[in-house]
Amino acid sequence: MRKANGATPLAALDAVALDTETTGLDATSARIVQIGAVSLRAGRLIGGETFESLVDPRVPIPAETTAIHHITDAMVAGAPSAGAALQTFDDFAAGRVVIGYAIGFDLAVIEAEAGRAGLVWTRPRTLCVRLLAALVAPQLPDQSLDMLAGWLEVPIADRHSALGDARAAGAIFVRLVPLLAERGVRTLAEAERACLALTGQLERQHRAGWAEPISRPERFAGPGALGAVDPFAYRHRVSALMSAPPVVMRTDQTLEAAIALMVENGIGALFVSNDGVGDAALDDYAIVTERDVMRRIASGGAAAFAVPVGAIASRPLHSVRAGAFAYRAIGRMDRLNIRHLAVRDADGRLAGIVSARDLLRLRARAAIGLDDEIEAAGDAAAMAAAWSGLPAIAQALIGEEIDARLIAAIVSEELRALTRRAAQIAEAAMLAEGRGTPPCPYALIVLGSAGRGESLLAPDQDNAIVFAHGAPDGPEDAWFSALGEKIAPLLDAAGVPLCTGGVMAKNPLWRGSEAVWRERVAGWVAHSRPQDLLNVDIFFDMVPVHGAARLATELFDHAFQLASANIGFAKLLGERLLGGADPFTLLGGFTTVAGRIDLKMHGLFPIVSLARTLAIRHDLRLRGTRERLEGLIAKGIGGEADLRALIEAHALIVRLMLAQQARDLLAGVAVSNRVEIAALTRHERAMLKTALKRARLVPEIARTLMFA
Repeated sequence: MRKANGATPLAALDAVALDTETTGLDATSARIVQIGAVSLRAGRLIGGETFESLVDPRVPIPAETTAIHHITDAMVAGAPSAGAALQTFDDFAAGRVVIGYAIGFDLAVIEAEAGRAGLVWTRPRTLCVRLLAALVAPQLPDQSLDMLAGWLEVPIADRHSALGDARAAGAIFVRLVPLLAERGVRTLAEAERACLALTGQLERQHRAGWAEPISRPERFAGPGALGAVDPFAYRHRVSALMSAPPVVMRTDQTLEAAIALMVENGIGALFVSNDGVGDAALDDYAIVTERDVMRRIASGGAAAFAVPVGAIASRPLHSVRAGAFAYRAIGRMDRLNIRHLAVRDADGRLAGIVSARDLLRLRARAAIGLDDEIEAAGDAAAMAAAWSGLPAIAQALIGEEIDARLIAAIVSEELRALTRRAAQIAEAAMLAEGRGTPPCPYALIVLGSAGRGESLLAPDQDNAIVFAHGAPDGPEDAWFSALGEKIAPLLDAAGVPLCTGGVMAKNPLWRGSEAVWRERVAGWVAHSRPQDLLNVDIFFDMVPVHGAARLATELFDHAFQLASANIGFAKLLGERLLGGADPFTLLGGFTTVAGRIDLKMHGLFPIVSLARTLAIRHDLRLRGTRERLEGLIAKGIGGEADLRALIEAHALIVRLMLAQQARDLLAGVAVSNRVEIAALTRHERAMLKTALKRARLVPEIARTLMFA
């Protein structure tokens, strides 16, 4: 169970639906006679996970309230006290968000009961389905529980029992979630902020003595919301931790020989294959660990030493990419309950091994926050739950003073994993529908910031498909079109919105065979129409995330070869850098809207575009902005001081944008590229002015270095 934060989608929320029955309707004097609750996991009501308890109020129950809930003095005699029942409920809730109908009443009564019992009561994060319904359907005659249940076709069993009404509130919440999403309310913090705007209803509840029914997201959005984070897992990639080259032996060699090889190399696992040679495709290998050895000796005695090692080797081989961050290896080991992972290179070949021993320095594994959830997700809700952890992680890492470009690389890594998992789920759905497996090899690629490894916290979908062969509108294209139609809504539901510009594999312009893509790129480079130049902005940042990576890498190389050889194309790219709005006022202040400045327009876009343009012109086949600028310096084309200044400016702008987006997401504020000037320190404002002045020099730098 992942602890909710402001960015957690309502569709993936782990929560508890709560209701109480009381001695009366006056929140200032009512006593609890029954508590009922039911679990929601990943946005779904779990009917088998319930809590129910009668409570002895220690006062007589009025006859008029007994007539409603049918709970008598005799029934509560000997029942737990309110204090004891609340403590048991707290264990059941386990820090989850609490949902209820008119929950402000319940909260007020609970707080009073806790005070009488001498308990230190910490208010949980809460949502009220009555207020949520008012956001969706303000035209209803009233927002009574019965009215909402009837409108949403939610049956209510055991009305006016705590558990029955809690079930109804939970079911109503589940039905409201997609309706809220249609109105742009998708996350926990967005729901809180929208409900807090219903000032009329909140005022009436306050006058009635009810507690505030909705938590304020700012309370949970601070830098300490996540807790301690060990930055090691986010600084280091598996390639820096793995043992390489891999130790491999033949399947027909004995267990005794395997033990000798492990001792000789000081390792706890080795790989086996038919030929005993490394650097082949991952499917050619199995693994033998020291645990496997001990188990076989324990069961077979001395005879085990003569057993062929292939007889005890484990398949399939679990692996992680060499370029993955350490937290992903940790999460995968934890999920699979194993201590060793094979490491594969970009082509899917065995590159090395990483063990739990290699990761011992990650002492705070439990506080890492990100793990292997995306890879294990079975549906969009599970993907959404995993994706929603990013803002809190980003905020914590910024607080640890981790380079913001590294944080953006982590976000990109997760976005690539999310896209890959969406493709895998979509493929399984195609097979289940009788459409079969892919008709030919293909690669799913991500474009733009995700390809560069520079995604921030509000990306949209930028993806494409290249497949081995097939004509437009042919059977292969039709299959991949259907696949793209499944991938897009999966990503949208997971929290990555549809691309407003249509850059998605479900659209014909962004899928095609190798031949089609080569013709398409040649047209872009040769004709250089305005739309072609927009396509270049993201296409030349592409990276494969699923399938036959070779198809994408060969296309990438082909595109660079064509573009770098066309000087006219490079000139047009450079001309696009001219002009741009001034980030400063006449008096030298920042140009803002509602106190915020658009750092993508004024800073990020010109720097990223310059790096891409010069990389294309000089045939520098790198993707990241920093890597491109450093590559240009290494190439010795000149302008080293200017390029290094832009590297520094890029780092600052990314940090400020990431920090603002993390704050906004956790607080339920619409995320944008605009940064609040008032939230910056004096030093940050001074550095930002310098960075934006450097970005203003981009056209001049482009002219100087284009033909250097």
